[in-house]
Amino acid sequence: MEYYPIVVQAVAGPNRTVYAYFSDGHIKQFDMKPLITSGGVFKALEDDSVFKGKLTVMNGTVAWDISGKRDPANCIDIDPFTVYESTDVSDPLGLIS
Repeated sequence: MEYYPIVVQAVAGPNRTVYAYFSDGHIKQFDMKPLITSGGVFKALEDDSVFKGKLTVMNGTVAWDISGKRDPANCIDIDPFTVYESTDVSDPLGLIS
């Protein structure tokens, strides 16, 4: 059986990274800088208050709730498979013992 990655927690990390906690126990650190510098929809994440304040989990993945209405159609999200392929890290926040 192949694992379908599901993010259960997303936390802003240093230097425009995100710690993504997955349902299988893996913790990944995803670097958002390349997407932010590419512009487009990701340009809004240059603003620190948006990057940190709107970060959440929607659609089972890392997302930014831009509208503030928990509307999955009005968010910025990253494919969970893309996030899952990023760097494995130990729990930097001590959330998992």
